[in-house]
Amino acid sequence: MLRFILTSSFVILFLIFSIPILIAEWIIGKYNPDLKNRSTQAMVQWAFRGCSILAGVDLDVIGTENLPKDDAVLYVGNHSSYFDIVLTYLCFPGPTGYVAKAEMSRLPLLSVWMKNIHCLFLNRDNIREGLKAIQKGIEELKSGISICIFPEGTRNTSPDTILPFHEGSFRMAEKAKCPIIPVSINNTSAVWEAHLPAMKKAHVIIEFGAPIYPETLSREERKFLGAHTRRIIQANYDKNKKLI
Repeated sequence: MLRFILTSSFVILFLIFSIPILIAEWIIGKYNPDLKNRSTQAMVQWAFRGCSILAGVDLDVIGTENLPKDDAVLYVGNHSSYFDIVLTYLCFPGPTGYVAKAEMSRLPLLSVWMKNIHCLFLNRDNIREGLKAIQKGIEELKSGISICIFPEGTRNTSPDTILPFHEGSFRMAEKAKCPIIPVSINNTSAVWEAHLPAMKKAHVIIEFGAPIYPETLSREERKFLGAHTRRIIQANYDKNKKLI
């Protein structure tokens, strides 16, 4: 329980004491949006690094050479834990937002930080609002902001399986003409979700696969782009689970 108490206390204190920083970031954003993006990313990565240390995460990252430094991409990963977000964000070289469920937009202070890193809030029960979120994601990608999605649609509690991907989100990559980076994430649920509320030391492996360029795929692969990406992630996941 000590790790949970320390980590949750750190998050609460960060959110409270970051209020002046949020005000400063808002002012900076009025005059220099690029500086705001970079400073916000640095602050959030610092906070997430603190969370991972306090939680006792032993993180191995594979495939960082596949992360473009100057181009926006659509990151696509499997999802079993809130720590998927904490740990993947530490790896991103440039500003990156996540597609999150709409309920997250109502969380005080946290939602402000999420908006600052360009998160999109997706209402899965409202098709029109969902399409608006996807369109916003396309605009972000075209403007140079990467987006990370977990297209299983929910946190997967079944070990060693990856749920079928919802195909709709992949339209962002096709419309924005940007590459897809498949992200396989092993063992994050062992940090917390597997034994709530306690947090325990865990070895986590994240692998970034080679970029997928939709325009180079066959018609069948493009038609089922989610299934094609899922197969790559599943293969890397199965390979890396032997190293845990």
